[in-house]
Parts: sequence; C-alpha cells; structure tokens
Amino acid sequence: MAAAAGMSDRDTFEEKLIRVTIWLKKIYGNARVPQYEVNRRTVDILHEVMECNEERDKDISLLIEDFKEREAKYETEAQNWEDILVESLGLSVFSLSQEGTTALEDLVESAMALEVEDTSLTSFYCAIINRTSELFKLKSKNQEMEWKVKTLTKKLTSALTLEKQLEADVKKLEKSQAAEKAKAKSRSNNLKFLEAKSQDIKIRICDAEETVIAAGLDQSLTHEALMKFSEEVAALQQEVVPLKKEVMSYHDLPPSIALARVKVEEVKKELKALDDELTRLIEAVPFELT
Repeated sequence: MAAAAGMSDRDTFEEKLIRVTIWLKKIYGNARVPQYEVNRRTVDILHEVMECNEERDKDISLLIEDFKEREAKYETEAQNWEDILVESLGLSVFSLSQEGTTALEDLVESAMALEVEDTSLTSFYCAIINRTSELFKLKSKNQEMEWKVKTLTKKLTSALTLEKQLEADVKKLEKSQAAEKAKAKSRSNNLKFLEAKSQDIKIRICDAEETVIAAGLDQSLTHEALMKFSEEVAALQQEVVPLKKEVMSYHDLPPSIALARVKVEEVKKELKALDDELTRLIEAVPFELT
C-alpha cells in the first residue's frame, strides 16, 4: 500500500507539472518561459496560482458575457424605442436639432451616471435623493476622518517631540556614562597602582626587618614592638590624666585638715612614681619614632 501511495503522489506531481508547463507556455506565448527550480514545493505553488488565474479568467469571461447580453438587450430596447418614435411621432436621432441632440445626450449621460433603470422623472428623483443621502454620509465620514487625521497628527507630533527629547536624553546619558566610565577606569587604575605599591612596601618592610634582625637587632625594637610600646605609652598617658585631675581637686582642700594633707602626699608620691616610670620608658627608646 505504501508503494501504491508513493506512485499516486508521483503521478499527481507529474500531472501538476504538465498542467503548469502548459499554462506557462500559454501565458508567455512565443516568449521564453523563465527558468525555475522544479520541485514539489514550486510546482504546488505554481499550480495554486494557475488555479486562481483560471478561476479569475472564468469570472471575467462570465462578466464579459453578462455585459454582452446587457448590451444586446439595451440595443434591442433602444431600437424598439427608436422605431416607436419614428412610427408614432416621426422623430429620429438624425432629425433632431442640435439642442435636441445635446439634451438627449445629457439625458443619457445623466441616466448612466445615476444608474437609473429608465429615464422617467420618478427614477431620476429617487436616484438624486439616494445620491444626496450618500453625499451627506460621505461628507460626515470625511469630517470624521479629518478629525481622526488631526488627532493622529497631534499625537504623531507629540510622539516625535518626545522621541527627539528621548534621543537628546540618551545622548546626554551616554556622554555622562562615558565620563563616569573614564573616571571609574582611572580610579581602578589608581587603586591597582596603590595596591601594588602597598604590597611592594610591605615586602620591603619585611625584607628590611629580616635584614635588621639578622644584623643582631633586638626584637623589642621592631616596628610591631615599637607600635605596641607606643600604644602602651598612650594608655599610660590616658591613665595619668584623671590622676592629675584628682590631684588638682586636692589642691583646693583647706590646709588645716591633716588627713587631706596625708592624702595629697600619697597622691603626689603615686603621680611621681608614674612620671618616673613614663620617663624611664621613654628614655629606653634609642631613636625617635617616625
């Protein structure tokens, strides 16, 4: 069954190709048919176009036949009326005056323009009323369209103005971002330089400390030890401040109180001991801290 289906598809493709080829030769006549890639898809598309073209040709042929029938009907009717006019009134188109011929032509043109079935006054009046109603509707529609066009024009103008403003804002933002990017890049480069410099200084400090220690320097004189000693000195100085304040408060005591004198003497001795200790520590440092 699969083989049969394959043969059926192949037969259908070949039939379509034959019909399309005949149709193309018919269209181009003596001219050369343009080359195209022959495959199932192109043949199917051309076949659909061919069918649509044939349907259109059929519709046009039917329309032409209808027009021919109407033309024959109108010619017969016109001949009948002409015979009636000639036999009854002795009038013919050739016997009319110039004004009569012009009036008749205007009457025919008016009837064709208004698409009336006959030239009676009733038909003309009805046709004129219908055309007037259509004219009013068309004017109303035109006014509505004009209003829509004005509204759309305003919206378009507003949109264009907004677009220009947005473009200007985008350009400003791009310039600002470019400047910020340049600053950020400069800061990043400076930060990298400072980090590298800091790392280099740390390495040099470590190398210098190792060199000094190897030369026999006491560990208590290293940078870390001196910094710790400086912190201890600062702490002692902070402890001395409240003691000095306390001593100053004892200076205000009355000299006649014996116990106050004893206390003052004790505080003075303690303060002197702290000053001596601080002096001893400072003198122990062989060089200035930098």
